[in-house]
Amino acid sequence: MTAWIVLPISLSAFSITGIWIVYAMAVMNHHVCPVENWSYNESCSSESAKRGYPKSCCTLEDIPLISKCGTYPPESCLFSLIGNVGAFMVVVICFLRYGQLIEQSHSSWVNTTALITGCTNAAGLVVVGNFQVDYAKSLHYIGAGVAFPAGLLFVCLQCVLTYHVAVSALDFWMAHVRVFLTTVALISLVLSGIFFIHESFLLQHLAAICEWLFVIDILVFYGTFTYEFGAVSNDTLVAALQHSNSRGCKSPGSSSTSTHLNCNPESIAMI
Repeated sequence: MTAWIVLPISLSAFSITGIWIVYAMAVMNHHVCPVENWSYNESCSSESAKRGYPKSCCTLEDIPLISKCGTYPPESCLFSLIGNVGAFMVVVICFLRYGQLIEQSHSSWVNTTALITGCTNAAGLVVVGNFQVDYAKSLHYIGAGVAFPAGLLFVCLQCVLTYHVAVSALDFWMAHVRVFLTTVALISLVLSGIFFIHESFLLQHLAAICEWLFVIDILVFYGTFTYEFGAVSNDTLVAALQHSNSRGCKSPGSSSTSTHLNCNPESIAMI
């Protein structure tokens, strides 16, 4: 067992705790309304609620979408931090999982595609976290449009890979758990998109709840990699680097890629 086993659960714990803290800050600062609030108005007079207490009058602008919670300072600072740190951890997890499957002689286009989609998900998270929806709406929506589908595709591919490499009953049990989480993610993302395009207060609020469910579900999915990461070592990183580097290695005296590769494993291991 190695220290890498802590990484997936750390991502889940850090990100889920962080976004709930962002939500609490946004509610207390009157930037959004509480998620349990289902009563909205067309407009509100000057806010009469005391500082540190939830808003008493809510409009469509106060619906607690995750992005909306992280729009204004000071919570926007924490929201950006969570997005950046979380995206970095996602890339590391995806790379380690990719290398781990290569070590198990399961190099395939599915594994490569999973790595690409995972990194794409991370890139979208960076954009979402750093371009707040009220100040850079187009960029924020582009980031969300990249991050959410890429995240969903990543967990779908990981379900396929989990079944493909499963050997023991516990492996198959984990695969079943991941299929359940993926199903919840798919349903919540589809419903969130359907509800979000409507101007109805009720449907917008439901879109926010589905968005929260989707994000937390995906983060829990990432946390399940703790099950496999007990077997991850530094050699796993080397395996991933060697496999990636081999595609660009060439035979001595040749300008084309060859199966007889001029790669130095020792130099890769020093990275």
